[in-house]
Amino acid sequence: MSVVAVLLLGVLAVVFVLQMTSSQREFRQRLRERAQVTGYIYLEKDEMRASAFRDFEKKYLQSLSNEILQVYDASGQVRFVAEDERLRLADAVLARIVANKEYYFRLGQRQAVGIFYQDNQGDFIIVAAAENVYGQHRMQSLATFMSISFVVSLGVIFFLGRGFAGRALAPIAALNDQVDRITAQDLHQRVDEGHLRTSERDDLTRLARTFNRLLERLEASFDGQRTFVRNASHELRTPLTSSIGELQVLLARERSPEAYREGAASVLGELQQLKTLINNLLDMAQAEGNVPLIEEVRLDELLWEVREAITPAQRARVQVDLGDLAELPDDPAAFVIMGHRGLLARALGNLVDNALKYSAPDQRVLLSLRCAATGCLVRVADAGVGIAPDDLGQVFQPFFRSAAVRGVVGHGVGLPLAQRIAALHGGTLALRSEPGRGTVAELAFERPVSRG
Repeated sequence: MSVVAVLLLGVLAVVFVLQMTSSQREFRQRLRERAQVTGYIYLEKDEMRASAFRDFEKKYLQSLSNEILQVYDASGQVRFVAEDERLRLADAVLARIVANKEYYFRLGQRQAVGIFYQDNQGDFIIVAAAENVYGQHRMQSLATFMSISFVVSLGVIFFLGRGFAGRALAPIAALNDQVDRITAQDLHQRVDEGHLRTSERDDLTRLARTFNRLLERLEASFDGQRTFVRNASHELRTPLTSSIGELQVLLARERSPEAYREGAASVLGELQQLKTLINNLLDMAQAEGNVPLIEEVRLDELLWEVREAITPAQRARVQVDLGDLAELPDDPAAFVIMGHRGLLARALGNLVDNALKYSAPDQRVLLSLRCAATGCLVRVADAGVGIAPDDLGQVFQPFFRSAAVRGVVGHGVGLPLAQRIAALHGGTLALRSEPGRGTVAELAFERPVSRG
């Protein structure tokens, strides 16, 4: 309403000013014509008497309110005065009329014009003045009409705008009510798009669809969190329950030192598995946060570090391949990526650990690296049991374990953690596998394009 009021007031003000200017210009033109007629009748007709001029004016000219007509000669003496003989112009005004040839000024309430008139009898100054009563009344009427129109227009605009705004905002209010009813406990609900749809490109419909997609992502995230907590609780409880049961059995009665050592070794194994699981969960949480990627990590060195971290009994099975001399990049910086060294080592370690676990003790695991100007590719290949096609799409879900490998010690966290670490570093993790023929895990890192 404020914007409309300012715009409407501006338009009315411009119209009023233009009308006032036009009225003033029109009245000045009438005064000028009256002065010219006065000069023609008085001077050209050779000393027409004042009474005869007034008779002519009343008969042929439209009279003006409080009109004054005066004629001055070159010496500034009054030669003719109509209506008001007491008013005489100052010499300065007369001089300005002579200098400008035509000069507009005011005489109290009257508007006046003076023109310089040359005649065969000499030079004269003719002055015509009058009040623009009709123009003033017309402007007052226009101002009154505009004021009333302004108030009435604002009232009409207010009520019409309120009605149209209510109709326009009704879908938004309905959308807001639906959104307000959705809580964390019922994320399965969706905003009804049907009553909002006016066209396929309607903004409210697109907003509802966007919000529904957001709800779908939130629901999937919440379901994933609930599943994660449920599976994590189960995985954490299993070694604890086993350890507590083992200790209770050992404490139930006196046993030999060998039995105690066997029980302690069993509990130690369970606790080591629990420690590994907790470390993986912590690393997974860290990979989802804001981890500063400020370290320069040489991938060739990282591969050797991962191999050295493997137990000596398994280390001989891991073969590192950096390619032939012809395949090695000329610049050692090609092996460097920016990242978090600890997380990258954990991701590669998990891939190598899986390859060792799911392949026979006499089978080797190939850990290879290829780098080029576009990026680096780390490949972990084994010739183990492989992954069934139906399970290949689920291996990146936390705690998922294929039925074929349930007997192998593990928690189903290694691959999801490796994938999240790869994504954190702007890379990708892909698996290719055939049952009975092994699995190949490819960890790819693209090198940013230089814009220098």
